Amino acid sequence: MKLLVVGGGGREHALAWKLARDSSHPTLYCAPGNAGTASLATNLDIQAEDLDGLCAWAKANRPGLTVIGPEAPLCAGLTDRLETMGLNVFGPNRAAAQIEGSKVFAKDVMTSGGVPTATAATFTRSADALEHLRKVGAPIVVKAEGLAAGKGVYVCQTVAEAEAAIRQILDRRAFGAAGSRIVIEEFLDGEEASILALVDGRNVVMLASAQDHKRALDNDEGANTGGMGAYSPAPVVTDALWPLIREQVFERTLAELRKRGIAYRGVLYAGLMISPKGIKVLEFNCRFGDPETQVILPRLDGDLLPALLACAQGRLDASRVRWRPDPCVCVVMASGGYPERYRKDLLISGLDTAASVPGVVVLHAGTRATADGVRTAGGRVLGVTAVGPTLRDALDRAYRATGAITFEGAHYRRDIAARALKR
Repeated sequence: MKLLVVGGGGREHALAWKLARDSSHPTLYCAPGNAGTASLATNLDIQAEDLDGLCAWAKANRPGLTVIGPEAPLCAGLTDRLETMGLNVFGPNRAAAQIEGSKVFAKDVMTSGGVPTATAATFTRSADALEHLRKVGAPIVVKAEGLAAGKGVYVCQTVAEAEAAIRQILDRRAFGAAGSRIVIEEFLDGEEASILALVDGRNVVMLASAQDHKRALDNDEGANTGGMGAYSPAPVVTDALWPLIREQVFERTLAELRKRGIAYRGVLYAGLMISPKGIKVLEFNCRFGDPETQVILPRLDGDLLPALLACAQGRLDASRVRWRPDPCVCVVMASGGYPERYRKDLLISGLDTAASVPGVVVLHAGTRATADGVRTAGGRVLGVTAVGPTLRDALDRAYRATGAITFEGAHYRRDIAARALKR
């Protein structure tokens, strides 16, 4: 079977890595892919946002399944266009992808469906937002409504910080059209976790828990990023919470979407805040998380392709998904300066040495292959991922491999999974 994986980051390398090991031995294509996917698939010179180019290739090559990684093509309607050609697609259609594409839509779905979440208000004018802020005070959370590559959320400890965030989004248009509306949300205290689920429109199969590390620096300091590392499983998600998460988060959300005539097929990602008071949804994403995918898929026991195809065809069942008990850790190596300004085209050394560490796979995110080797091509460059019999073993392997890789200005957090170890 021909498979097309759309995207070129660490998430897509993880998907290609797992799909390449499928017992059916599919033929893989990645658009555009990166230096890592090039060893597993044929990279296509088509960007993930080039819907016309992707559809032209799909029409000519008729892949048995297209797996769409990033949110932008999903929100732009790539699934809709491919399905009109009679093709199988893993990823929600444009209407369903609004769950990530519009925080206002997502909040309305949660409120109407009885999904536990933070109270919130929506604004298009900074004057109105500032007036509301002065009434509610801080700490508070300010979010750009649309897609902002994981960087449109400001957790503000003071009113002054929140004022600056409001002006940055609404007045300075830091995120363009994605910031034409903002959501001001109550601050939730607790511990975050990521729960992803495969969905075929009605049936739900939840995947292993994970915890991301959003801040750029150790001890959860520094700017928000797309994610500096992750681990799975997340012990904050106890056995007692799983049935609550299924019913209160996934089943209620999907039921509300069905009421609106929306059938959700693909992966649904719930970012949760967990506290002694219970669970609340921080956000929904309409695609696999990055870097959560990098720590979930290595723990999947057996083939991934049958489950993705079953989602696309509306015949998913839980027996398709089994888990290895071994924990997994991903340490993201980023370019110096990320998530702000950073250099590109820096030569990377030590990749083979890192990959030789037992249990390690080096997943590429922002890389490109050149005549003299692999070079950096983005802010998040690599996801050094390791599986081990214990969390400590997985961490030691990941950091041993990370230490073998060098490029100028390389930066990574040294406290991934510290919260879990303290438990």
